[in-house]
Amino acid sequence: MWVFMVGWSWFWLVLLSKYALAPDLRTLVDRSAAQNLQEAEKSRRTLCAAVSMASQTALVMRLLASAYAVAEKAGTIVRRVLQSGDLGIVEKTGANDLQTLADRLVQKSICASLSKSFPKITIIGEEDLPSEAVEEELIETGTYDVILHKPCPEKYSILKEEELVVWVDPLDGTKEYTEGLLDHVTVLIGIAYRGKAIAGVINQPFYNYQMGADATLGRTLWGILGLGAFGFQLQDVPEGKRIITTTRSHSNKLVIDTVQAMEPHDVIRVGGAGNKIIQLVEGKASAYVFASPGCKKWDTCAPEAILHAVGGKLTDMHGNTYRYDADVKHMNSAGVLATLRNHQYYASRVPQAVLQALPSD
Repeated sequence: MWVFMVGWSWFWLVLLSKYALAPDLRTLVDRSAAQNLQEAEKSRRTLCAAVSMASQTALVMRLLASAYAVAEKAGTIVRRVLQSGDLGIVEKTGANDLQTLADRLVQKSICASLSKSFPKITIIGEEDLPSEAVEEELIETGTYDVILHKPCPEKYSILKEEELVVWVDPLDGTKEYTEGLLDHVTVLIGIAYRGKAIAGVINQPFYNYQMGADATLGRTLWGILGLGAFGFQLQDVPEGKRIITTTRSHSNKLVIDTVQAMEPHDVIRVGGAGNKIIQLVEGKASAYVFASPGCKKWDTCAPEAILHAVGGKLTDMHGNTYRYDADVKHMNSAGVLATLRNHQYYASRVPQAVLQALPSD
């Protein structure tokens, strides 16, 4: 009898489990499955949104975002070469025209990286290097997503790769780099459309290097016409001050006469075109004056774009703008005059003898 009762109880327990507890268990399973499906769908939508954003972002913004990431990698390469102690210096045309291992590696890195992502753009670099395979570790395929989230100026929203020319100075201020004047050094990537510098990236590999061993080295500035420039604090020089920044290693009588004609309160002599433009936008100088041939298009394309993006101006000594088409001559034969404000004043002070000695292109 006892056995019968136990068996009967077990029968009812099984029956209740099947018809009473099972629905709850099925509900839990169903809910868990539904949650997993929701999470999977959410992940899928996030991925699709990211892919969609990249595909919908204007070409020039994608190129600029890539150039930013590539410039950051370039800065790392520049620092690594210096730390190695072997700069691999060679003279190109003389003691004031040097090339280092950093110049060579950075140009290979920038050109290979941008060509891989944007195969139809034209890239013109300073260094004349042989065509050869580029090590995979030099190639950067990432992007700076902050730029991808910025709105593209409408006039540049439908540009094509084949319409763009990228001007690259892998190491602006090479002489200063070899002499330990590290704050003068920059990496320059400029983007031109129909001969006009429209966007640019400037990396300072050694920004903060004088702040001690614990300081974070390097920063990157970028800008595009119609949107602005970023990565620095825009400032003007003190009211009423005329501070000229000019070359420290390529001076001559034309340069000296023109600087004096500006009646400056102070003159700063530093290396690198990129460095001098940074001085303008950060309020350390009011005009960049270089009344001589010597500067090239890869020196001025990126700095000009960033300067113009914040309302400044870069011209030759006659006040004429330079063009950055793929087929232009590389030399800025009529010098460089750049300002954040009051460009006409400085242009009007250029001596006539200087203008005659530097015919405009």
